[in-house]
Amino acid sequence: MSQTLLKHGRHLVGEELVPCDVLIEDDKIKAIGAALNAAEDATVIDLNNNLITPGLIDIHVHLREPGYTNKETIATGSRAAAHGGFTTIAAMANLKPTCDTPERFKKQVERNKKDGAIKIIQYSPVTKDRAGKEPVDVAAQYAAGARLFSDDGAGIQDAGVVYRAMQQLAAHDLVMCDHAQDNQLANGGVINDGPVAQKLGLPGMPKISETAQIARNIVIAQATGAHYHVCHVSTKESIELVRHAKQLGINVTCEVTPHHLLLADADIPGDDAEFKMNPPLRSRQDQEACLAGLLDGTIDCIATDHAPHTDAEKHQGFLASPNGIVGSETAFALLYTRYVKNGIFTLGQLINWLTENVKKVFKLDNVGLLKVGDPADIAVFDIDHQDTVKADQFFSKGHNTPFIGDQVYGMTDKTFVDGKLVYDREEEK
Repeated sequence: MSQTLLKHGRHLVGEELVPCDVLIEDDKIKAIGAALNAAEDATVIDLNNNLITPGLIDIHVHLREPGYTNKETIATGSRAAAHGGFTTIAAMANLKPTCDTPERFKKQVERNKKDGAIKIIQYSPVTKDRAGKEPVDVAAQYAAGARLFSDDGAGIQDAGVVYRAMQQLAAHDLVMCDHAQDNQLANGGVINDGPVAQKLGLPGMPKISETAQIARNIVIAQATGAHYHVCHVSTKESIELVRHAKQLGINVTCEVTPHHLLLADADIPGDDAEFKMNPPLRSRQDQEACLAGLLDGTIDCIATDHAPHTDAEKHQGFLASPNGIVGSETAFALLYTRYVKNGIFTLGQLINWLTENVKKVFKLDNVGLLKVGDPADIAVFDIDHQDTVKADQFFSKGHNTPFIGDQVYGMTDKTFVDGKLVYDREEEK
């Protein structure tokens, strides 16, 4: 038996921060309270009055290995997540080769376990080779351990393929996480279709390219009884569709990214691909709808869509650069600084959107919620001191984000997974 005692922290009770110690025994939380005692040989860690939360859960990241290790690896991506306070992440299947057979899936899970600094849930693709032509053998993937399915990075264009996939997924009570995009309606756009696209002379991606695909897939989910989850929802109309579907009792959930909450296309300063992602930054009205959707429960959770690329790739402008920004290391601090400190939503709401709500939507096992008996998955944040987002402090190989230089509160101080200290800011000093 080994014990670790976290002393002099604060945690949230209701919406009040109260003094808190946490006693960890082996890999579980043994006790939570004030002035706890531990065995004589326990490791004691002083948290210096910092905030203790459950370890954050990110249901949407890209680790790039195998196939794209110049951008990221399992090791660097999982360490980046730990640096952001995440103790569990779900890795998308846009890999080369993708894990579309039981053998490949099991091999990927083993690779994640061997190289990962934290807990990694592996997605299976929905279709073979993520080509959108033929569903994978869901029963076989399920038997191999797959519980989440997504072709993220590509919308499935063929409605018949979606229908057959959802039939299989519904039979096993599994979720389909969807990058909703009709390619014909997207029309090669690289930025939101609107005044900013016109000003910059760039091809715009209309909002309907997302919304039409969501509408189609909601109807298919209703017909099949499948759980349909919309990745990175970005438009007012899409959120309205999800809201209506929920009112009808259809099993639909959705996520929003930090960048769609924090930015709109009006914030794009020029032809700077650090602001290029898919779906693109939308209008200010869409940004406000994302916030409203979170607050009224239409949007279930926040997910980063952490998408690392090399500096060279992202310095080619909107037309030539790949989509995506990194987000694992900055999500909590950026959202805490913009929205919690300004009283727009509460600390409790932010924590829930990054922990309990994710666990509930995706029925996740073996992740902790800072309760006695839970796995000791714990994040510690410094919400009292201001820091600057600096690329040279990232653990990710990718530095592609428009938030470099931002002043923030809430940077991670420590992260524990199953009671093991996997990130400690003290080691950087």
